[in-house]
Amino acid sequence: MSSFRKALKSRQKNHHERSQPGFRKHLGLLEKKKDYKLRADDYHKKKNTLAALRKKALEKNPDEFYYKMINSQLQDGVHVMKKQNEEVEVTEEQKKVMRTQDVKYVEMKRVAEAKKIERLKGELHLLDADSKPKNTHTFFVDSKKEVQSFNLATHLNTAPQLVDRVYNRPTLQTLETKSIQGAVEPRSMKKLAKQRKHQYKILSQRIDREKKMFVISQKIQTRKDLQLHKQAPSISLSWRRRGRESDVSPGIARGGGDAGEGPEALARTLLTRAKMFRGR
Repeated sequence: MSSFRKALKSRQKNHHERSQPGFRKHLGLLEKKKDYKLRADDYHKKKNTLAALRKKALEKNPDEFYYKMINSQLQDGVHVMKKQNEEVEVTEEQKKVMRTQDVKYVEMKRVAEAKKIERLKGELHLLDADSKPKNTHTFFVDSKKEVQSFNLATHLNTAPQLVDRVYNRPTLQTLETKSIQGAVEPRSMKKLAKQRKHQYKILSQRIDREKKMFVISQKIQTRKDLQLHKQAPSISLSWRRRGRESDVSPGIARGGGDAGEGPEALARTLLTRAKMFRGR
């Protein structure tokens, strides 16, 4: 019984933390160990950071250089790269190489798109595409009475729900003898139809992209051919006869004649005319 009384008295005793003495009330609450620990950790962290920065500044290489030191500037406290106003000069040879690479790149992308289009066409078969023209099926009967009582589902020997299908339309005998494979629930069929429609949309976009790439490659190739034609060197021929100098006609000097003549044909023409002139 005495042990019970001792235990009861210990539970009734409340624990009070030490408070701030009266002459130190103006300093606020008395700091505990956990408060001191937080303050000490913060102080040591700042002290170590300052020591590390001081050491880094002392050990810095004076010859250290980065291009961003001259290519960047400070705007609103953030380093931003400067805009280079000077344009880089590109030679004619570099331009030719760039145009050739552009033609090859566009052609490579166009071939890749064509392969993807063929693969999509093989998967979808374009049986129920929206852009495909609707087929018509004409049934012939003997009298107007049969036209009025004509039933499409009965004539095709299939279920009324499958009449609107253009593919996978089994007959009643097939439905009775064989089990249905695939999705049969309305929710699953709607989901599959949505996915099929999305695939058709992707196919249409790829076809348009392939056509645009073909046009771009043709334009680049045409521009390249025109520039090569303009840069072709002119051919001139001159000789002396009886103390005066004569030149070939302007058409020949510019490489005249037919547009399809090559340098060999032009040289043969010039030699032939020179022999005729000497024989006079």
